[in-house]
Amino acid sequence: MTVWQKISDFAGAVGEAGGGLLGDLAHLFGLDRGSEPQNDVAFTIGVIALSAKMAKADGVVAPLEVAAFKQIFRASPAEAANVERIFNLAKQDVEGYEAYANQIASLLKGNRKLLQDVLEGLLHVATADGVLHPKEDRYLADIASRFAFSPSEYRFFRARFVKDNGNPYDALRLDPAATNDEIRAQYRTLVRDNHPDRLMGRGVPAEFVEIATRKLAAINAAYDTIAKERGF
Repeated sequence: MTVWQKISDFAGAVGEAGGGLLGDLAHLFGLDRGSEPQNDVAFTIGVIALSAKMAKADGVVAPLEVAAFKQIFRASPAEAANVERIFNLAKQDVEGYEAYANQIASLLKGNRKLLQDVLEGLLHVATADGVLHPKEDRYLADIASRFAFSPSEYRFFRARFVKDNGNPYDALRLDPAATNDEIRAQYRTLVRDNHPDRLMGRGVPAEFVEIATRKLAAINAAYDTIAKERGF
């Protein structure tokens, strides 16, 4: 049974049982663990729920946030309605997001790259309306902590999405005292590690390739800014 067939079954069960059992049913349908956790139904449901609850964190689910979610989380036309049903159920309130974050952290334990991809996917949705609300920021910072990322790592990821962070050194994870050679070397490393082709090679769902492209754009913009300032 494919993950989307499982999602369809799960969505039907949610409709019969009611929203109060969303978390329990997600656990039930996630018991069938595969060798690739990103293809596990529990992972898929967790990402849908975290995205929906994050969009609700500031009190209003903006249409741009919904559009951003659909942009990175593409379902087949036949399954889109089931994904939307779970998203709409989860977006009713923020309560319970911790369980989904912990579930994903457990599924992807040790896979920091994929955990980063999930966190950056949420950042993509959160900033789709051009601003990161303080409540969304706190929500995402807590998820980052549950994913075992430090506050400084979260600020580093955040700097690539939030326009109010004007320090290009943060986007490149560099100290302003870094030498030109260190800046060039770090830039080459980040471009290599965040290239969409490399992302796909790690087995990350195709939906995240657009986020990788956005990350690269932020990295390039930060590097261009520093290069112009330093004259190289």
